[in-house]
Amino acid sequence: MREAAEARDHEVAVIDYLRCYMNITAHRPTVIFQGEELTDVDAVIPRIGASQTFYGTAVVRQFEMMGVFTANESQAISRARDKLRALQLLARNGIGLPVTGFAHSTKDIDGLLDTVGGPPVVVKLTEGTQGIGVVLAETKKAAESVIVAFRQLKANILVQEYIKEARGADIRAFVVGGRVVAAVKRQGQAGEFRSNLHRGGTAEKVKLTPEERSIAARAAKTMGLNVCGVDVVRSHHGPVVLEVNSSPGLEGIEKTSGIDVATRIIQFIEKGHHERPRRRRPEG
Repeated sequence: MREAAEARDHEVAVIDYLRCYMNITAHRPTVIFQGEELTDVDAVIPRIGASQTFYGTAVVRQFEMMGVFTANESQAISRARDKLRALQLLARNGIGLPVTGFAHSTKDIDGLLDTVGGPPVVVKLTEGTQGIGVVLAETKKAAESVIVAFRQLKANILVQEYIKEARGADIRAFVVGGRVVAAVKRQGQAGEFRSNLHRGGTAEKVKLTPEERSIAARAAKTMGLNVCGVDVVRSHHGPVVLEVNSSPGLEGIEKTSGIDVATRIIQFIEKGHHERPRRRRPEG
C-alpha cells in the first residue's frame, strides 16, 4: 500500500494506532503520535486488527472529527466487526446468507440446531478472524459439546448451516469504491473446511458471475465499507455471503489475480478526497 501511494507521489507514514493518543475537544480535536500532533493529514487508510477494534475505531473516529478523509469510516468498521449485527443488516437488505441461528442459553441448543437444519453445522465466535474460533461440528453431540464449551467461556456464538456443496472452497471478492476489482477462489487443504490462506489454503483466479459481483458490491454497500473483502460461497441456491472483512489482506489476492489492488485503493482515495464536500478544519 505504501509503495503504491509513493509511486503516485504521495507522502506516506505508517502509524501504529495503538501508540496514538487523542485530545478530545470540540474546538481542536487532535491525534498525537510519539509526542507530535498529526495535523497535516489528508487521508488515512485504517488497518485495524480484530482484537483492537474498539481502540482502533476510536482513533479513526478522531481523524474523522478532524476532517480527515478515511478509506473506511469508523462506524462501518465497527458494523462489519460485529458478525451478528453484520448478518442481520445483510439479511434485512435481502442478501443471501447461510441459514444462521443465534441463542444465549444452552437450554435452547436443540431448537437452535433445528433452526439451521441440523448437523453438520458451523459454530463461530461472533468475534474472530482468519478462521480462528470457527468449528465444524459433524454430529449433534459434537455441536452440543462445542456450543456448551464456548458458552461456559461467556463467548457469543453463531451457528450456521454447512454448505456441503462448496467442498471447502469460497470466493474472496475485493471491493473498492463499490466495485469488485479482483477476485480469487480459495480452497482449504485436504481435511480442512476453512479456506483461509493463513490456514494453509490455496488460491486461484476465478471469473465471477454477474450475480456474484452484484452480491459482493451490495454487501459492501450495506456495511458502508469503501474498501473490503467479501467472502462468498457458491451454494445450490446461489451465492451466499459468509463475511465482510474491513481490513482484507492484499498480498494473496494481488499475487493470484495479477491485479494491483493497492493502486486501485489509492486511486479511490484520491478521487474521494477530491470530490467530497470540504469540511472546515478547526483553526490553530
